Formats: sequence, C-alpha cells, structure tokens
Amino acid sequence: MENIVQGFLTAVTPLNLFFAVVGCLSGILFGALPGISSAMGVVLLLPFTYTMDGISAIILLVANFCGSTFGGSITSILFATPGTPESVMTVLDGHSMHKKGQGGKALGLAVSASVMGGLFSATMMVFLCLPLSKVALEFGPAEYVAMALLGLSAIAGLGHGSVLRTLISCTAGLALATFGTDDIAGIVRFSFGSDTFVNGIHFIPVMIGAFALSEVFQQAMEKITKHDSSIAERIRVEFMTVAEFWRYKWLILKSSVIGMVIGVLPGTGGTIASVLAYSEAVRSSKTPEKYGTGIPEGVIAPESANNAATGGALVPTLTLGIPGSGTTAVILGAFIVHGMRPGPLLFMSQPTLLYAVFISMIVANLLLFFGGIYGVKSFAQVSRFPYYIQGPMILTLCFIGSFALGSDIGNVWVMLIAGVAGFFLKKYGFSVAGLVLGLVLGDLIEMSLRKAMLISGGNWSELFLRPIAGPIFAVCLFTLLFPTLKKLLGKKER
Repeated sequence: MENIVQGFLTAVTPLNLFFAVVGCLSGILFGALPGISSAMGVVLLLPFTYTMDGISAIILLVANFCGSTFGGSITSILFATPGTPESVMTVLDGHSMHKKGQGGKALGLAVSASVMGGLFSATMMVFLCLPLSKVALEFGPAEYVAMALLGLSAIAGLGHGSVLRTLISCTAGLALATFGTDDIAGIVRFSFGSDTFVNGIHFIPVMIGAFALSEVFQQAMEKITKHDSSIAERIRVEFMTVAEFWRYKWLILKSSVIGMVIGVLPGTGGTIASVLAYSEAVRSSKTPEKYGTGIPEGVIAPESANNAATGGALVPTLTLGIPGSGTTAVILGAFIVHGMRPGPLLFMSQPTLLYAVFISMIVANLLLFFGGIYGVKSFAQVSRFPYYIQGPMILTLCFIGSFALGSDIGNVWVMLIAGVAGFFLKKYGFSVAGLVLGLVLGDLIEMSLRKAMLISGGNWSELFLRPIAGPIFAVCLFTLLFPTLKKLLGKKER
C-alpha cells in the first residue's frame, strides 16, 4: 500500500498530469488519422522524451497509448475508416449506426465503453500484475497458434452472413501474409520483382483500402444512383446513460475481462481482444442476427475490450520485460533509453515507478473521457459536409496514410488494389474484416506454428494435446460449428 500511495503521489504531480493530458490528446489525434497506428504515435513522441525525467516520459507515452487506442474508433464510425487495427470491429456496427442517423450515439457509446474498459484494466493491474504475468509465461507457440485461429474462427462464426465466404476471406488474408521474406529461412517469397513485397504486404494500406476506399466507391455509386446530394444533419454526441450502463453492465464487464486477459499474452494485443469480445457478444445474444446492422452492443463490446487490452499489454512488458504488443515494444525501448530495465527486478528496485505507471493509466483513461468529447465533436463536424466534399477528404487521408508507411509508393498501389477488392467483396457478401484480420494474424500464426513444429519434431498431435492449446482448439471448432448447430436445434424445436 505504501508503494501504491507513493505511485499515486508521483502520478498526480502537476508536471506529470500535464504530460498525461498531452499524451492523451495527441494519442486521440494519432489514432484517428489512418496510417498512424498507436505504435507509430509512440515512436513520433519518443524523441521528445530524451531530455525528460524517466517517469514523466513513460507517463507521456502510456497516455498516448491509451488515447490512440480509442482514437481509431472515431474515423471507424464516421467514415468506415479504422484509424488503428484495434478499431476494425467497431466499423461493423458503428458505421452502420452512423448511416442510420445514430452517429452521435455510436460515438458517445465508444467514448463511454473505452473509458470503462481502460479503467477496469488499469485498476486490475495494480492488484493482479504479478499473478497475470505468471499466466503469460504458460503460453508457448502452440497456444499462440490456437489463440490466433480462435480470432479468425470467431469472425467466421459471428452469426450473420455466409460462414464459407467468411472463411474464404480469412484464407485469402492468410495467403497475403506469406508474401515477403521468411523470418526463419530468410528466403524471399512472392515478391514478383517488387521491392514493396520484399518486406511483405503491410496490413495498414490493405486496411485503409479495403474499408475506407471501398466505402468511398460504394457511396459514390449510391449517390449516382439516388441523385442524392443532401447535407448530413449535425451530429450531437450522446453518451451512455445510467440506464444504459445498467442494461449493458455485464457486456462491459465480460468484454473488459476478455480484453485484459488477451492483452496480457505477449504478441496478441487489442485486435484479437476486440474480435473475441465481439464474437462472445454475438454468441451470448438473444438476437445475434442484429449484429452488423448497427446496434449499441456491437460498439460497446469491441471498444471495452481493445481499451482493456492496453493495461493487459503492459503486464508482461513491466514484469517480464517481454512486449505485450508492438506499441509496448516501443515503450520497452523508452524504459531502456532512460536507464531502466523492465523485468522481475524492477518490482524490487523501483516499485514507485511501476505503480506510478499504473496510476497514470487510470488518470489517462479519466482524461480520455474529456479529451474524447472534444475529439469526437471536432471530427463530427466533418460529417456535416456533403459527400462530394467528404469523399475527396477521405481519399486524401487514404493516400497520405498509405504513403506515410515507409514513404513507399508501392503501398499506395496496394491500397488502391485493396480498395477495388474490398468493393467487390462487400458487393458479393464476402467479409472484408476477415480478409484484414487474416493478414494481421497471418504472421503470428505462421511463425508460431513453425516454432511449435520445430519444438515437437514435426509431431502435429502435440499441438492438440497441450493442456492450454487443446481446449482453445476445441473452442475454435465449436465456434465454427455454432451457427450450423444453432440452426439445427432451432429446426428441431419447431
């Protein structure tokens, strides 16, 4: 308790509060801009911390991490453009609500759920950091394969659309993930003589094209067909009421727990957490067919989970010195730059620092509510413009976000191709989210599977006989078969 009190007093000094505000607001801005992920936002801030005190620097970066995770949901809801990979699932119901004239409600729910999920994980970190780090140590390559496949099978078994077409989309994403240099053998695969493909197909231009550019194409076709050039009504942000909180309390708690637990596992992060939370929300719903059509639960579940994963991702980073995600890998580098080595000894040598980080996450999530209000209102003004103005603005962001990734014009071509592909995938009922998530998780699945095979000497049965991986694979199978079993049971009851 003495360390917690000292950490609290350190986190709430005027200077550290100022850095928490700056980090939170800059994170919201970075997260809302397509192409600038939470990891890139932390990288952009890192040089400014070199002359700062170590604790203040970490507080700034952690607050930026929290803000950017939420910021991606703003453009996801308003423009069907995920600002970060963690906000991919928010597009499904958030943008649908916006198209039904409920964009203000969707934004308000996203802010409220993000704050609640972040506060839950940050509070739990204070008391459960060490026990959760022991759980992370039990995960090996086989468990990571199972977790990644669970994320993909969750997408396929959401309860709406064709399971077969969604599986085809996921498989296509996994195939795209094999492009580039093999990390184990060092062999270049499927480069087709292009320097862009030597390092593989990055998911950010694919995500921007498949979601944002395809939406511009679709909106343009609808406007041409309907001859509609009306200006959208002004969006008024509506936050979650007490009655709504009471109604969705178990969904918020369940999604936050999923997010925190998945975040603890190194290499997973908020993307898998949001997918699994969304899938669980669909599975336990009495009306699963409504998901994807624009309902509040479809915004609350992924936003609670991906923000809860931020706290979880810091657990292995601080206690084991193992990054929980790409963003925490950069934060780990910031610790080293400032002369601190995260790991078990950090609890003994600098406990005040650890608890100051935990408390600062609680402060950052409280600030996220107020910062989110202004961030949401600012971006919401853009939706008042007619689409012949919005469309070119979105296109500009697409080109800038794709080119900013390594200043490579090849990524712009990837984005354009993904945009055309995304347009036809939506038109014929295939899953754009499945394609993107297959690409995001493909590298994790391939590397973990090959490591597991090397460890087991090529024995595939070892994957399914492990005490943790085996049950997760069983859940994968059940998730894929769940829609079919539900239909059969429904027919039997009738």
